[in-house]
Amino acid sequence: MQSRGIAVVTGASSGIGAATARRLAEEGFHVVAAARRSERLAALAAVAQGRITPVACDVTSDTSVGSLAETVADLGEPLYLVVNNAGGAHGADPVASGSVEDWQWMFDVNVLGTLRVTRALLPALIESGAGTIVNVVSTAGHIVYEGGGGYTAAKHAQHALTGTLRLELNGEPVRVIEIEPGMVKTDEFAVNRFGGDSGKAAAVYSGVAEPLVADDIADCIAWCATRPHHVNVDRLVVRPIAQAAQHKVARKL
Repeated sequence: MQSRGIAVVTGASSGIGAATARRLAEEGFHVVAAARRSERLAALAAVAQGRITPVACDVTSDTSVGSLAETVADLGEPLYLVVNNAGGAHGADPVASGSVEDWQWMFDVNVLGTLRVTRALLPALIESGAGTIVNVVSTAGHIVYEGGGGYTAAKHAQHALTGTLRLELNGEPVRVIEIEPGMVKTDEFAVNRFGGDSGKAAAVYSGVAEPLVADDIADCIAWCATRPHHVNVDRLVVRPIAQAAQHKVARKL
């Protein structure tokens, strides 16, 4: 298979990030899989037959992201794709009792993490002559709901960052694509949000016959990224058929 060049995927140790790394490797990219948990990245790379390079990276650290950029440069291939997937939610408290620590974490990872990685890798994307940035945002970037103040605020900010970046890069050879998943059932997202409470996490998906899974979102990312470069999918909203809107979910209990 002819190489498509380098693709960087953040948050690649689990869930959507891991699924995306695997899928892009299958599509012919040399994937740089970046995340904090190096042991999981090593396991991911072990089954990819040399198509995935694991890199320990914390997107909340300027130094760590700088090291990621150096690793990409050292590989000696053009960088064509960056998938800003690292993110997540902590807590479901109302605004009146919201945890500043949780809000800080959500903004640092979802918003500033996207900024750090984009800023560090954008020169290489421009130099490639055919770069693509895919930001994995959320339907929460447009709709608010009770108990979601911190997460929806962070995703609204990430959505605003994405749209602003597209305007600022107009005329440069870099596409900016936004993927907005609705209800996606992964091993960790809801569990992490509720502090490890598996019961609360399971209740999110209770009675939903077929929520989306990580591979569904990886498929959307791969499709957008492999369109002819003059085609820019500005924004792709994807939900399971059971979810008509953020607040409207069919459940069979």
